[in-house]
Amino acid sequence: MSQASDTEGRGAAVTSLVEGERRFRLAQTSREMIARMREPGPRAAEELDCRGLLNPAPSARRFADVFRDLRTQLIARHRGENFSVMVAPVTAGAGASFVATNLALAFALDEAKTALLIDCNLREPSQDRRLGVATHAGLSDFIDDPGIGIEHIIYPTGIPRLRLIPVGTHREGSSEYLSSMRMRALLAHLKERYPDRYLVLDAPALDAAPDARVLGELADCAVAVVGYGEVTAEAVRDAVAALDPARFAGVVFNNVP
Repeated sequence: MSQASDTEGRGAAVTSLVEGERRFRLAQTSREMIARMREPGPRAAEELDCRGLLNPAPSARRFADVFRDLRTQLIARHRGENFSVMVAPVTAGAGASFVATNLALAFALDEAKTALLIDCNLREPSQDRRLGVATHAGLSDFIDDPGIGIEHIIYPTGIPRLRLIPVGTHREGSSEYLSSMRMRALLAHLKERYPDRYLVLDAPALDAAPDARVLGELADCAVAVVGYGEVTAEAVRDAVAALDPARFAGVVFNNVP
């Protein structure tokens, strides 16, 4: 019995070592690719500030620290592994797109990480305008047309290490798009390709169409955004009750005085 246990133990140790080496090689490759990422032109801190976007300027430090803290809590929840997070408002107008953008920016501020912001609000897209990025094909086009490759829907933003996938041109039947196998495969590929990439999914309201609930089943975790003083605690509980408790990471209050 002891010999069998020793053999099994050595086998487990070898497997662990091989897995560790694989992860190390992936991390090295990812860091090399991050270092080679090129931007069309860096954005000035003043422009980002005017757009309400997190930036490294000293004057924006308190604002940035709020999203850095949210980033740190989510990373701790996933024990350092990369992940996808859905950001959804409890009700429309709570500012979830603002939170999603700046959370993605908080990941991108770390020179060892990259962030991919995916606009999944097919009914009311906003991220291309918010970031000032000219786009054509996007998420819905990719799902609708197998001939469109992933490289055709990912756009540089002019912000180091931040990329955007916009909604695109096809916006009918949004929940069917989001629940498709092609959507599932896309998210899996985007997360697994680079171990230092974090996906932020900007979702529609939880109390509206089923889109956010569908996305909540695809993302590794979910954050609900509440406009401060706009809804009751009961309404928040009812909205988040549709999410998987194991994936629900918590509530962010926006516009706190």
